[in-house]
Amino acid sequence: MTKESRYESLLPQVKALCEGEEDMIAKMANVSALLHQEFGFWWTGFYRVQGDELLLGPFQGPLACVHIGYGRGVCGTAWKDERTVVVPDVEDFPGHIACSSESRSEIVVPMKKDGRVVAVLDIDSRELSTFDEVDARCLEQLVALMTGSC
Repeated sequence: MTKESRYESLLPQVKALCEGEEDMIAKMANVSALLHQEFGFWWTGFYRVQGDELLLGPFQGPLACVHIGYGRGVCGTAWKDERTVVVPDVEDFPGHIACSSESRSEIVVPMKKDGRVVAVLDIDSRELSTFDEVDARCLEQLVALMTGSC
């Protein structure tokens, strides 16, 4: 099964998990568990916009940073630029915040509601170059389902 087909099989599950559920934290908890279980990523979770920082939300994996400033690290950059950021090697990303020394590559997808970023989906891998345009496209569809904008 290809990576793309694995994501495609998850989209109906995400839609079902999110339909009728108003609480975004509950959605984040189930979606992070679903992604983590399906792909076995090192860290899978969400950071929620709270004022001028991102605050740790539901996640699967080892301990994580709790607060991330606007524009800081990969997560803060994705929030500031309002775009998905794929990092093949976190050591090459200026200002990378090392919550875990075992994280080697990362993807961060902003989650928008009513035209503004309300959270980011952050996924880390212990392998280099894990994420690509397939991950970006499919994860963007996934977070759109979560906010009802798809």
